[in-house]
Amino acid sequence: MPSGATEKKERVLLVKTETMARLDAVTMSPLVKSFVAGSFSGTCSTILFQPLDLVKTRLQTTIAIPSGGSVGMLATVGKVVRNERLFGLWKGMTPSIFRCVPGVGLYFSSLHWLKTTYCEGQPGPLEAIMLGAMARTITGVTMIPITVIKTRYESGVYSYGSIREAMCSIYRKEGARGLTCGLVPTLLRDAPFSGLYLMFYTQTKKRVPQLYMEGKMAPPVHFTCGVLAGLMASTVTQPFDVIKTKMQLYPDKFTSFYQAVWYVKKKYGPQGYFKGLVPRMLRRTLMAAMAWTVYEQITKSFGMK
Repeated sequence: MPSGATEKKERVLLVKTETMARLDAVTMSPLVKSFVAGSFSGTCSTILFQPLDLVKTRLQTTIAIPSGGSVGMLATVGKVVRNERLFGLWKGMTPSIFRCVPGVGLYFSSLHWLKTTYCEGQPGPLEAIMLGAMARTITGVTMIPITVIKTRYESGVYSYGSIREAMCSIYRKEGARGLTCGLVPTLLRDAPFSGLYLMFYTQTKKRVPQLYMEGKMAPPVHFTCGVLAGLMASTVTQPFDVIKTKMQLYPDKFTSFYQAVWYVKKKYGPQGYFKGLVPRMLRRTLMAAMAWTVYEQITKSFGMK
């Protein structure tokens, strides 16, 4: 065989070897592992708890508040099932998946990078608040267009045939501003939630004897710590969730954050800031607890712990 052909084959083989080495390096990257683990945990929790998110959104809209009184969580569930059948509770699943799967993956990979870069993987209470808030801010800004679409899907106020149709319709009628409406209350809700959640979660875990953090007891212990953290963080950040929903559903009516805040207080009183608290608290608590439990187990199987 001519030497030129042999050299060519050797060069091709060398390029293939280098390419595979690069792919292996990327595949083994802790950031990629964190993203994969977070995305998988986000998928599971989103599918299971979507009905709670839909009920929460309906409770916060005027549709769920007829003149003459308020409608509770169970009554809202019954109304959805009657009018839209059982699978109506999963309305908005597609944008939820589009938002939560990459969103949770991005959150965990950002959090992993921040923890390993700034506090050697062991954040204290204040560091946990800051890191959780920073990671969630990155995710919130990136995913805000899908957040707007998801809220409108769930509300029953808008009728979109697909995510693409929704995005085109919003952009055509409201411009780029329509796809980012409610960003301020979204960040004021999500950044403190994630910061407080991470602080409560890490501090609760530290108080559990190490014996229970290993073996078969680890998943239920992680889940319990997550539930406790979620209950506290959800209650503190609930008012911002109500404001976010108002601004994303009625952008023409609420053009500023303070306008929405004043409207809720004037129309419903202080209790108006806690509409939908129960389903949101259940969803965020269970979803976050499950996400962290699955994430902890997957990262452990990846050899990251």
